[in-house]
Amino acid sequence: MGDMTNSDFYSKNQRNESSHGGEFGCTMEELRSLMELRGTEAVVKIKETYGDTEAICRRLKTSPVEGLPGTAPDLEKRKQIFGQNFIPPKKPKTFLQLVWEALQDVTLIILEIAAIISLGLSFYHPPGESNEGCATAQGGAEDEGEAEAGWIEGAAILLSVICVVLVTAFNDWSKEKQFRGLQSRIEQEQKFTVVRAGQVVQIPVAEIVVGDIAQVKYGDLLPADGLFIQGNDLKIDESSLTGESDQVRKSVDKDPMLLSGTHVMEGSGRMVVTAVGVNSQTGIIFTLLGAGGEEEEKKDKKAKQQDGAAAMEMQPLKSAEGGDADDKKKANMHKKEKSVLQGKLTKLAVQIGKAGLVMSAITVIILVLYFTVDTFVVNKKPWLPECTPVYVQYFVKFFIIGVTVLVVAVPEGLPLAVTISLAYSVKKMMKDNNLVRHLDACETMGNATAICSDKTGTLTTNRMTVVQAYVGDVHYKEIPDPSSINAKTMELLINAIAINSAYTTKILPPEKEGALPRQVGNKTECGLLGFVLDLKQDYEPVRSQMPEEKLYKVYTFNSVRKSMSTVIKLPDESFRMYSKGASEIVLKKCCKILNGAGDPRVFRPRDRDEMVKKVIEPMACDGLRTICVAYRDFPSSPEPDWDNENDILNDLTCICVVGIEDPVRPEVPEAIRKCQRAGITVRMVTGDNINTARAIAIKCGIIHPGEDFLCLEGKEFNRRIRNEKGEIEQERIDKIWPKLRVLARSSPTDKHTLVKGIIDSTHTEQRQVVAVTGDGTNDGPALKKADVGFAMGIAGTDVAKEASDIILTDDNFSSIVKAVMWGRNVYDSISKFLQFQLTVNVVAVIVAFTGACITQDSPLKAVQMLWVNLIMDTFASLALATEPPTETLLLRKPYGRNKPLISRTMMKNILGHAVYQLTLIFTLLFVGEKMFQIDSGRNAPLHSPPSEHYTIIFNTFVMMQLFNEINARKIHGERNVFDGIFRNPIFCTIVLGTFAIQIVIVQFGGKPFSCSPLQLDQWMWCIFIGLGELVWGQVIATIPTSRLKFLKEAGRLTQKEEIPEEELNEDVEEIDHAERELRRGQILWFRGLNRIQTQIEVVNTFKSGASFQGALRRQSSVTSQSQDVANLSSPSRVSLSNALSSPTSLPPAAAGHSRREGVP
Repeated sequence: MGDMTNSDFYSKNQRNESSHGGEFGCTMEELRSLMELRGTEAVVKIKETYGDTEAICRRLKTSPVEGLPGTAPDLEKRKQIFGQNFIPPKKPKTFLQLVWEALQDVTLIILEIAAIISLGLSFYHPPGESNEGCATAQGGAEDEGEAEAGWIEGAAILLSVICVVLVTAFNDWSKEKQFRGLQSRIEQEQKFTVVRAGQVVQIPVAEIVVGDIAQVKYGDLLPADGLFIQGNDLKIDESSLTGESDQVRKSVDKDPMLLSGTHVMEGSGRMVVTAVGVNSQTGIIFTLLGAGGEEEEKKDKKAKQQDGAAAMEMQPLKSAEGGDADDKKKANMHKKEKSVLQGKLTKLAVQIGKAGLVMSAITVIILVLYFTVDTFVVNKKPWLPECTPVYVQYFVKFFIIGVTVLVVAVPEGLPLAVTISLAYSVKKMMKDNNLVRHLDACETMGNATAICSDKTGTLTTNRMTVVQAYVGDVHYKEIPDPSSINAKTMELLINAIAINSAYTTKILPPEKEGALPRQVGNKTECGLLGFVLDLKQDYEPVRSQMPEEKLYKVYTFNSVRKSMSTVIKLPDESFRMYSKGASEIVLKKCCKILNGAGDPRVFRPRDRDEMVKKVIEPMACDGLRTICVAYRDFPSSPEPDWDNENDILNDLTCICVVGIEDPVRPEVPEAIRKCQRAGITVRMVTGDNINTARAIAIKCGIIHPGEDFLCLEGKEFNRRIRNEKGEIEQERIDKIWPKLRVLARSSPTDKHTLVKGIIDSTHTEQRQVVAVTGDGTNDGPALKKADVGFAMGIAGTDVAKEASDIILTDDNFSSIVKAVMWGRNVYDSISKFLQFQLTVNVVAVIVAFTGACITQDSPLKAVQMLWVNLIMDTFASLALATEPPTETLLLRKPYGRNKPLISRTMMKNILGHAVYQLTLIFTLLFVGEKMFQIDSGRNAPLHSPPSEHYTIIFNTFVMMQLFNEINARKIHGERNVFDGIFRNPIFCTIVLGTFAIQIVIVQFGGKPFSCSPLQLDQWMWCIFIGLGELVWGQVIATIPTSRLKFLKEAGRLTQKEEIPEEELNEDVEEIDHAERELRRGQILWFRGLNRIQTQIEVVNTFKSGASFQGALRRQSSVTSQSQDVANLSSPSRVSLSNALSSPTSLPPAAAGHSRREGVP
């Protein structure tokens, strides 16, 4: 099948080729087959067919130095012949498909069937219709005209089902559209550097054409296939294509193949693009997989297959099914780890659904029993064949009542509310410079308890400027006067800075008059180049004399070396190497230093210690980064062994040490204060020296002098968290992280270790939810591990963006605070909606149930129930999920992972309002006819006209819901429920709209809605009773929650791992398709329930045995995630040994396991 699509795709390109093939020296097919070769094969093939890479450039009519001319006709032609650089996405689902999906909902199907049966029966007039003997047991002969209208109820039900389906489908469709908009926005953001007409320009990835000369550097994600032309020390991680985790060195003569979708881990260089879009290696794989949606997953799968395999070996899984689930989880790590909220919601929805199912079943059974007993036993009627249709019609009516109870009970608005709320927030967060890549990240952010932030560029402006220098034995506190520096030293200094930095780094004139000069490229290098300009010198002539091609050897910066060196060949054939890097690292390798006269003098270890004390520490304490610039000369023969780094990077001569300031962003201290007030700990993780880091942390307000905190260096941190064998121990991390505020000189692994340690910790009573910011390639692992990863939109590398959940488009820390606010808002919106919805559910179900049992007919008819369901589910979720956030959200502590969705206060509100509503509805039901002097609507025959009595009940019910919707706006027991109501126009529109439609339904709904028009005074009473809700709300707010100990909280997750993995995999896709999730979830729950219960009993038994406490902590931490999977999917029940068997190779999950709440 894949080949088919492929060949179709190419056949049309083939036709173009025959006509244009001659224009360029090689066809698309040739280039494509060339790119499929690897390593030496490729080199041989290039030699045989083309000669060398230069020749390929000539054939593609491009210049390795100047690039393409970049004229529109030329680019257009290239796109036509070689294709465009984008992969066509999967077609979105059509509206009809979404409608079809919405129809799959079980309750809706049951309703449709019932309605159709009811319709069929109403048109069937058997001869026995007039037979008085048939069940008119309920008394009251019907009007002839009314019998004709028997079809209306069935039709009305069908109509309302159609309404529900259309609304659902429309919501899904708009969500899909928003998501696609987001995707395309992310894709547009992605730019790449190419050379066109000798100018270095950044163009969107989709604009790249075959023949472009692209500049690749550390941290790039390659956008197309190409051949390496020139560069230094280029290492590439090709695991996403080959699965090999080792980095591959690229060189023109050994392996020049650069493939799309791979990451540059080190070095820099240029490549000529040879294949784009569907013809590139990644593109070919995608076309085989079928474009679009699946392709994304597959790409993830491919990338994570190794982890998956490793995990499989590690974990003693107990059944094939379990293994499968685990693999699925690995394959889509990011999507599968359900957000805290959705986990809690799924759980709650299933619990409510089950309760509704039971209630509706009981309702039907009672109705049927009552009818049969009454008709055939009490009144001793025989079952006459001609009466059968009449009886069946009764049974159908009972069945419909039962189904409507179920419809009202199932909260299908829940997933919808989540989706609306998230989609709304994501849209608004764009304005706050947060580009959300994974929807659930937005809500997880509201629960964040810790933020681990980078220093450079996030907390600081990332505009590096040299403010102090130590040159020629003098420590200058500001930029020295150029005349005070010896000429020899000056020349060395300028060469060392200009040559030993990436040539892509430049300082350009400012865009506006009076603005600061623009810094392009690596910011530290920009600071050094700025220093050269401040010394009234220029780096450009030096670079033009020594172009990049002439550099003899480059050791690029990486997180292990922490320095960068460049070797050049001097005119006399000897070599000179310039080095720069973190001062304490480079100074250790210096054995000479230039004195005031510009001559090297000996630099002994004790001189170094003195220099550290006198120069470096004072600079660092001012919050400056210290960089040492040095050089070393090598003889021309024998040529040194350049690969032996340790010998080469030694015996250096120090030219100078500079202190670079990176000022704190003005808005950061305030943002950090907000975080701390909101109960979020901010930690700074940086590669800088500890004194610099501490100084900046004090400026930001991360640490306050006199507090009890830790500032550690990476080395010390590692020493403290590892045992004698060098393994990391969670207990040791737990001793450190609560007080740790600054981690300096840290490697990417330290960052990852810290994040993992905090997330896995069970040291505090609340599990930590950690957000991490990062910009470098090396931050990838930490960003992936964190609950929410923020990547920098401007300074961030593609690798960091790939691994992140949210991209900060302005690289600013204060945008993170905005994200916290939105996240908390999502959580609160959902809670508001829940509080409202559950009140309606409880009341409607009880009314229908008791009404049916006592009066054989639900006071709220099927169609009315569906209308209530529509307003309370769909409209209310819109109204309550779009409340804008306020600053007050930042005044409370984070909820954390195990705070229940429905707090005691909310439970109090739900039950309180339910009591009020039930009291009034039952009063109206049993004595309403006397109060209003109207006919009683109870015990009406099958097709009797709608009574005013029942209409009043229905109307009052809806009025109470409307006013309660206003109450639901506040969930923390606030008094003023109208606070800020006009800031939310959607809410006002929906409440008023619902009210208007209700008037129309009551006055003109007639038979389909079982309503008869009401008089004005009756309307007034209904509204008055509704208004009572607001007063009652104040009464409830007065009752102190602390007194109501008996109220159970609901919707809890004790642990991330508590959602059985299986159910996770199932529900992930479903939460999105608003209504679908109850079905599969239910089966799983029934299956998994007794097992989980057994497990909980086991754990609890152990918990109660005090002596087991210590053992339990370790043990239960082992009974982690995969154990759950295995227990759920293996057919056996969980036995004691099983629950506490300790496969020690499992990742230790939090010991919070033992605190699992019971599952009803």
